[in-house]
Amino acid sequence: MSDSNRTHFTNPSTFILLGIPGVEVAHVWISIPFCAIYVIAILGNFTILSIVKTEPSLHGPMYYFLCMLAITDLVVSTSFVPKMLSIFWFNSREIDFSACLTQMYFIHCFSVMGSGILVAMALDRYVAICHPLRHSSILTKRVVAKIGLAVVLRGGMVVLPHPFLAKRWPYCRTNIIPHSYCEHIAMVKLACADTSISSYYGLFVAFLVMGVDVFSIIVSYIQILRAIFSLPTKNDSRLKTFGTCVSHLCCILSFYLPEFFSSLTHRFDHKVPLHVLVLIANVYLLVPPLLHPIIYGVRTKQIRDRLLKPFTRKGT
Repeated sequence: MSDSNRTHFTNPSTFILLGIPGVEVAHVWISIPFCAIYVIAILGNFTILSIVKTEPSLHGPMYYFLCMLAITDLVVSTSFVPKMLSIFWFNSREIDFSACLTQMYFIHCFSVMGSGILVAMALDRYVAICHPLRHSSILTKRVVAKIGLAVVLRGGMVVLPHPFLAKRWPYCRTNIIPHSYCEHIAMVKLACADTSISSYYGLFVAFLVMGVDVFSIIVSYIQILRAIFSLPTKNDSRLKTFGTCVSHLCCILSFYLPEFFSSLTHRFDHKVPLHVLVLIANVYLLVPPLLHPIIYGVRTKQIRDRLLKPFTRKGT
């Protein structure tokens, strides 16, 4: 009997995504804020890309990195939100096995890329504040392009084992994923084999890659804060320089804090209801694409002025 069960689900052609298990009756209501957040995130990130492209004064390292961050946010959110909304609205729960692996890869790959871009942005702030006279000579367009390429290659290569390992496991228990997207751990848990290598590699990516990124950002900002507080107290440039870092720090917090709470709740998942875990996992992916363009639009004077230029012209 066990053999028949194993052959029935080994390498299934499709998986079934449940959405948010336990609260199916509220799927339509839950979809409203998720859809609104997604639309705002899409509009906000495309606005950032458009402004930087059309404004020559914004053609600098900081804004190139910001465009890279906007692209990663667009890819991550678009990788799972349309399918999630189709589950909520049309009960379209089936997803092809290959499509599930592709979705998993894009979500995790571009999340790692986003973390690397935040490190690059911290490096840019460090050079701009601690070595202002050498900023343009250190972070040339060629260097920025090399950093961007390194971030892309690291994200693509580090996450590549996830779908390859997930594809080789036999899925003999069930093909139902209690999630709204093909999350790596949720999918691997369905396998009826020793998947410890996937679990250990997931921990390696989370703690080594993300840990190194967070450590690099902390070191950069320690040096930045030392440079800021070494300025004269009454010097206006001290407050101005500190203000330029606030937007980046807010983006860093919006990226890493939801991930921290998501990891924390999964560690104690036996005490947290499943629908809460799935909601947190969705919020973790949706919050950064929403907040990044808002934070930079409000805190960055050049972007804010360019955004308000059509309205000020009408006013005059």
